[in-house]
Amino acid sequence: MNGTRTILTIGHSTHELPAFVELLKRHGVTAVADVRSQPRSRLEQFCRPALEAGLKAEGLQYVFLGRELGARRDEPECYIDDRADYDRIARLPAFAAGLERIERGAQTHVIALMCAEKDPLDCHRMVLVCRHLSRRGVTIAHILADGELEPQAEAERRLVKRMGVERTLFEPNVSEEELIQQAYDKRALQIAYRTTHEGATE
Repeated sequence: MNGTRTILTIGHSTHELPAFVELLKRHGVTAVADVRSQPRSRLEQFCRPALEAGLKAEGLQYVFLGRELGARRDEPECYIDDRADYDRIARLPAFAAGLERIERGAQTHVIALMCAEKDPLDCHRMVLVCRHLSRRGVTIAHILADGELEPQAEAERRLVKRMGVERTLFEPNVSEEELIQQAYDKRALQIAYRTTHEGATE
C-alpha cells in the first residue's frame, strides 16, 4: 500500500510504563497496536485498561487488534491437534483485515505492534504478523529492550542462525529467501500457542 511508513514492533517485557513510553517516543511512535490475543499481564501496567489510560495520558493512541492478529485463536480451524497453526491463522479473513488496518493506519501514524516478549524472535508479532506484512512489501523494524532498532532483515538473519537452517549437500542451491521461510516455519512450531498450556497471553 503506497504511503505506508515503517511499522515498528515492541515487547513490553518487564518495563515500567515510563520506560516503555520513553522507548516509544524515542522512535517517534504515535500509536500502539496491541496484538496480544488476551490483553492482560501479570504486570498491572500492561493490562489493557491501565495501558490504554497510561498511553493516552502521554498523547499516544492505543488500538486492540488481538482478535484480528493474535496467535491464540477462537477459530477451531486454526488448530492442528492442540497447536495453533500459523499458516492457517494467516489465511483467515480476520487476519488479512488486521494487516490491512495496520497498513492504513501507518499512512498517518507511526505504529508499534506490541506484544509481551522481549525478543521479537520469541514472539508471534514477528514470526506470524511481520512475516506476512513483509510479504505485502511493508518495511518493518523492531524496538529492542535497550532502545536499539533492529531492521526486519537483521532479525531474519538472527532467526536463520538460531534455527540452524543452512544449505545441505543435497540442496546446495536453496535461496536465502527459502532459508528464511524454513526458519520461520521451524520457529512457528516452537512458539505456537497450545491449548494444553495455561497462562499464555498471545
